Amino acid sequence: MLKEQPWLNYGDYLDLELLQAVDEGRDVKDIIETVDEIKNMNPLDAKREVLAAAFLDRIQHLQIKKDYRFFEPSELETIKASRPALRPDLNVKLLSEHIEALSYDKIYGAWLGRCAGCLLGQPVEGWYRERINGLLKATGNYPVNYYISSDISGELRKKYDVSDEGGVYGSSIKNWINNVQHMPEDDDTNYTVMGLKILEQYGMAFTPEDVAECWLSNLPILHTCTAERIAYKNIINLIYPPHSASCRNPYREWIGAQIRGDFFGYITPGDPELGAELAWRDASISHVKNGIYGEMFIAAMLSAAALLNDPYKIIECGLSQIPEKSRLSEAVNDVLSWKELGLNWEQAIDRVHKLFDEKTGYHWCHTIPNAVIVCIALIYGEAELEKSIGIAVMAAFDTDCNGATAGSIVGMINGASGLSDKWIKPLNNKLKSGVDGFGLVEISDLARRTVDMAKKAKA
Repeated sequence: MLKEQPWLNYGDYLDLELLQAVDEGRDVKDIIETVDEIKNMNPLDAKREVLAAAFLDRIQHLQIKKDYRFFEPSELETIKASRPALRPDLNVKLLSEHIEALSYDKIYGAWLGRCAGCLLGQPVEGWYRERINGLLKATGNYPVNYYISSDISGELRKKYDVSDEGGVYGSSIKNWINNVQHMPEDDDTNYTVMGLKILEQYGMAFTPEDVAECWLSNLPILHTCTAERIAYKNIINLIYPPHSASCRNPYREWIGAQIRGDFFGYITPGDPELGAELAWRDASISHVKNGIYGEMFIAAMLSAAALLNDPYKIIECGLSQIPEKSRLSEAVNDVLSWKELGLNWEQAIDRVHKLFDEKTGYHWCHTIPNAVIVCIALIYGEAELEKSIGIAVMAAFDTDCNGATAGSIVGMINGASGLSDKWIKPLNNKLKSGVDGFGLVEISDLARRTVDMAKKAKA
């Protein structure tokens, strides 16, 4: 029998929904008492779920405050109209002429970098910064210089509550480096594989409805989390995109879509606008507003990283594809100034922790603080894999997601040939996927298939 899960019970969404509604600029002062009344009801009372569901529906119709300074549409054409007027001009024709020579090494590097960053962050996912950095310092791994191991003294295991039991996605053990022989399954890599599945099955003209169908056909619901699980549940109940993203979904701006954007950048090298549009089609089934922008931002950065190696310029390409007056754009633009102001990477992370509370689940997994961390990792990591994924994980919040995204972008910049064996060899060129039809696959084969899709995108 399955345990009750908070993302399957409407009554457990209410605090998160309030935080989300406030961030969106909705006026919630008249409904706070209703939340407390519902929360205080017996969790086994069926009426509690009915009232909670009605409340979630009601809050979606609250007006945005007149003094709200952001403009955050979810529709593609309105997003495009809300982008910065001045956008970087990449020489797409130049890339098209050299795609045969350029694509494979870079795309293979992006896949490898994504896996390496994810594997570094996976065993400490959910840990707070003090605990992560305490373990790293105690084991001589701060700043990060290698994957994290559980092969440590009993004293340290007890102090930092390090265990090998309790794996994810059907694994019986946690994926410390001493416990793995390949990249184990993770949602951060499942969705990259899913991107390949979508393109191979539906082609470049795929729709949000195709994405929904592909999920239901190829990914078990318990291999999804938060916004994706809500969207999955909605679609099963015949609530289709885009309403599947907003219906009773307090996770609609969380990081789930942001971790799905990489593949759409892989197949559109040098074309951030197309990468962002493909990402929108994917994101819109489960996310709205900044949740969507996060995926578009990452896809556009990866498209740009095929041509550029300057993290600032790559970030600017990402910003060029999302609304200029969004919360995500404001937060990322703020980060771009921190190094010039004299902040080092640790001080930049300190500032993130002052702006966002890692001990609040809403902040811990929200798109914006995690996108900010990825940008810090890119800027201070200076396009080096070890430095970039290390900073991403040492910053805490969603460690495996941020390590994976930073690693993916740095891998694209450098190509597989430019990545250190220290980080790549432990993967043994293999990735375990939960997507139907893949299983344990060679990462190089995924890269070759991705290159085929990139060529079709440019055809």
